[in-house]
Amino acid sequence: MLKTLPRQKLRDVVAEGLKSYIVSEGLVPGDRLPNETELAESFGVSRLSLREATKALEFLGIVESRTGVGLTVGEIDLQRVTKHLGFHPALHAADPHQLIDSRIIIETGVLPHVARRMADDPALYDSLKSIVDRLSASRKFEVQIEVDIEFHRSLMQASGLAPLVAFDDLLQVFFRRFRDSVKKAEWKAGIASHRRIVEDLRDQNVERATAELKAHIESHRQRIGAGR
Repeated sequence: MLKTLPRQKLRDVVAEGLKSYIVSEGLVPGDRLPNETELAESFGVSRLSLREATKALEFLGIVESRTGVGLTVGEIDLQRVTKHLGFHPALHAADPHQLIDSRIIIETGVLPHVARRMADDPALYDSLKSIVDRLSASRKFEVQIEVDIEFHRSLMQASGLAPLVAFDDLLQVFFRRFRDSVKKAEWKAGIASHRRIVEDLRDQNVERATAELKAHIESHRQRIGAGR
């Protein structure tokens, strides 16, 4: 039995065409695109439809519109894009064990990169240690959560792998979903675990840091299991 194919909005078709054009022409940020009239004629659409498509791409940072210059290829703003991913139903409906597994894969995966960069830049150790010190000094639960998220976010950022900013919302969703588990956490043990991770990375012991971080995240699995 044949199914009705979903209809694509014209602006989406045009937006895809523009992205394909940028890739096929090998354009880079700052390069100028044809003017609005030329693009509309090329795609066989009205200037209004083209404008709707470019507005959507501007939001993502793929194109920029400058007065007196016209359309240029922009820099994708991953922070602006991922800021909205935390509201995606798929993340909120995800199985809690999948969220745990995702965090383990992503966060332990960056540790070799963090260790290598820390060897060249000791300031990374100082920065992460400072966050752990603030976490240790925190007494309010809400502050502890914010500093805890900051630690794990900073750990990923310390890898130097810029695209990992896209996973920042995973942390936000995780801490919202596991709020009860976080409340039940042994904060002293958790802080000590954070400190060992940072020190292991400073000492270039990635294997031990990985095992420590994995156990740290896995502890949530035990607590949600006990709460059933």
